[in-house]
Amino acid sequence: MNKNISTSYRKLVVGLALTLGLTACGDGSNGGSAPSGTPVSEGQIEANNIAFYKNQVGYLPAQQKLIVVRTDTPVEYKVRNMNTAETVFTSVTSLPAYWSLADETVSVADVSSITAAGQYRLELTDSDDYTAFNVSLERVEAMHDASIKAFYYNRASLALDPAFAGKWQREAGHPDTYVLNLNDPNQILSSPKGWYDAGDYNKYIVNSGISTYTLMRAYLDFPAFYGERTWNIPESSNSRPDLLDEVSWNLDWMLTMQDTDGGVFHKLTTLNFAPDVMPAAANEQRYVVDKGTAATLNFAGVMATAARVYPDMAGTYLSAAEEAWQWAITHPHIPFVNPENVATGEYGDNEFNDEFAWAAAELYLTTGNQDYLTTMDNNLGPVSTPGWSNSMGLAYLSLLSSEGQSDLSNQRYAALKARFLDYATKLAEQSQSSPFRVAMTRHDFVWGSNGVAMNHAMMLAKAFELSKDKAYLEAMTALIDYVSGKNPTGYSFVTGHGEQTPMFIHHRQSHADDIAEPVPGFLAGGPQNGQQDNCTYSSSLPATSYLDDWCSYSTNEVTINWNAPLVYSVAASLNFNR
Repeated sequence: MNKNISTSYRKLVVGLALTLGLTACGDGSNGGSAPSGTPVSEGQIEANNIAFYKNQVGYLPAQQKLIVVRTDTPVEYKVRNMNTAETVFTSVTSLPAYWSLADETVSVADVSSITAAGQYRLELTDSDDYTAFNVSLERVEAMHDASIKAFYYNRASLALDPAFAGKWQREAGHPDTYVLNLNDPNQILSSPKGWYDAGDYNKYIVNSGISTYTLMRAYLDFPAFYGERTWNIPESSNSRPDLLDEVSWNLDWMLTMQDTDGGVFHKLTTLNFAPDVMPAAANEQRYVVDKGTAATLNFAGVMATAARVYPDMAGTYLSAAEEAWQWAITHPHIPFVNPENVATGEYGDNEFNDEFAWAAAELYLTTGNQDYLTTMDNNLGPVSTPGWSNSMGLAYLSLLSSEGQSDLSNQRYAALKARFLDYATKLAEQSQSSPFRVAMTRHDFVWGSNGVAMNHAMMLAKAFELSKDKAYLEAMTALIDYVSGKNPTGYSFVTGHGEQTPMFIHHRQSHADDIAEPVPGFLAGGPQNGQQDNCTYSSSLPATSYLDDWCSYSTNEVTINWNAPLVYSVAASLNFNR
């Protein structure tokens, strides 16, 4: 039998076994209904329409803890400690509300008063329906560490040693020491290291840029937390924090993408996506493709930030940032478009005010040069949630950090803060008005909706840091709960963490290896009803159009720029919910 067919069959068997175990064995994890698209025991839904949606990983002891119940009427419930069988809490769920994005009417059980670590069971008073949940610092810490270690698993040019990768060990792929310039075959580059961008094996500056910045922002905002955390990577035994070692792997690659004139190549890629094989078996020629304004400014912003994070490399990083800035000033509007013979991810962008504002903000904070501040003022637009094509929010995150507070005038800082908090207030209000208590509206259910959720959470985390207003903290925490299972698909979207997690992510290593479980710690893209991959979905609604299948690259792919804000947001929750 073909290896890939054999592996897929074995993974399917394991996935079905896990799903059937959750839905048919009566552990109450979904209280009578399974997630959309998964097997359901005969007569299960018909017998009772109650369902529970909760954080399947674990609630932090001090956080707000909400469990969503599918019901048309408020229901009485009690919570019991599963170790002692003691009833610790009784109450009634909120008034039900209808969420059109999922076509469900739901009510909310607030169990926030439970702060002692342990496993609990929420039981409905007038039925046999129940669900179990955990209050656990350790389980949340484990998800955080897995979500950052996912970057290690996606390293290019490195063999993953079993001492660090366990059963997900693999041979090295893509040394990238002989890379051609697609427009100049006489130019040969050596461009090793970096992270594979997503489910494919290519490396893209604009997506890599926001991911690298977000991880450095996590370190800058929570240095003590990261100073003492390790997650077993090859560099864990040195004196530098693991997070900085991981980021360095990608910074080293990014430096190789800068041309001698200061411009930065948009991506390093094969002409077409690789087949579903392991990295070592993907041997097509690799190319760097076209310099552009977006890639060059992303690079400048990242390198200027890195100059503040890595004092021993500050000169190298700042010099690279300033050379990139000068190139962008003389080439202010060069959008990237895939050449006709290149079919891999385009990451195209035609608007550059956000990149100019962000890069100028980082260069100002690093150098104190007022010219950068003037350029930033000329380009800074309204606050928005960051994404690879819109980096405006990153400028605000840095300007409102401790670096910005010390460098900006009090008046300017106060104006930026007020503008930022106005935006965060809108997110918090969306969370409060949502039947699922989540700051996600129809326009957020795009490709990578879970990445949108985590970038919303990052913005809310900064708002809480600035104001100490618990409304922001609760809205941020609710978004982490959402990707951890408190959503109408019933999935915890972080591989390996939760009761019902994706088994068939669109990720070549996870698909092509001989291991039933996917690489752990990756955040799946999440529901959205564009269905660009033409797979067969059981729902066409924005919040439930999700398919746990390799086929579904539009909902089940993983990328570094979705994992990075997950890392940041969970770190913020661990630091703020104390």
